Amino acid sequence: MKKALKIILFSILGLVVLFVILIAGFIYKVKNGFPVSYEKEKPAINFPEDQAAVLLFSKTTGFRHSEAITASKKMFAAMAKKNHWFLYETEKGGVFNAEQLAKFQVVIFNNSTGAVLNKEQQAALENYVENGGGLIGIHGAGDDSHHWDWYEKNLLGAKFSHHPIKHQLQSAEVMLQPLADSTLWDQLPARWSHTDEWYVFFDNPLKNGFTGVYTINGEAIDPDGNILFISSKNFGMGKTHPVAWFKATGKGLTFYTSMGHTSQTFQEPEFVQLLENVVNWQKR
Repeated sequence: MKKALKIILFSILGLVVLFVILIAGFIYKVKNGFPVSYEKEKPAINFPEDQAAVLLFSKTTGFRHSEAITASKKMFAAMAKKNHWFLYETEKGGVFNAEQLAKFQVVIFNNSTGAVLNKEQQAALENYVENGGGLIGIHGAGDDSHHWDWYEKNLLGAKFSHHPIKHQLQSAEVMLQPLADSTLWDQLPARWSHTDEWYVFFDNPLKNGFTGVYTINGEAIDPDGNILFISSKNFGMGKTHPVAWFKATGKGLTFYTSMGHTSQTFQEPEFVQLLENVVNWQKR
């Protein structure tokens, strides 16, 4: 009987240890990503002369929002057809070179997570934006897995902390912040109800030189991100909780939205209109 009990206890202990290892590995991947390779070969791209070129980059080495990425690719393809854009979709970093980047009006980090570009490719994107290019980041593009100072400073404006755990997806009223730029604000609703995984940042980017497009009432959601041995993620961003913002970076423009966790988001007309406006606004 004692032998059987020991076997059961050791089995339970082994399962607990395995569970902790798996959770720790998951947390590490979310925060750091697991680099596999950096693609360096320039792709062969035929750029149409009569179309604005948009680069949709969906590479991930961290957490992968598979359903959202699939849905967004379909949405952007339809949007490009409607607006007569040339959409180049890839998950390989070789396109991030000065020669080819210069031919794109806008680059979109489409839920792209982890260390996806090497130092030379990062520098190429930095120069591209600072010399007049547009950069858009969607949801996972704002998590803490990129470890890229320029990117955090100029696209996000703050360091990512966490997202809610117990109530991961919550509905909130998304409220437009009125400004004079008619291109970006054209046809956008003043407010709409939206369900998402609301990201929490350590600081508010609106205090760091960024302009808000949409906010939610951060006091109306549960921001608690504590899990297992993590007990310091029980804070939010206050009443004015930005979920979409932008700024001028050199001669270029950057825009980020923390919305976009689910595939349903890319079927919501309000969110689709927002992204369409942003691309058209950035490629002026």
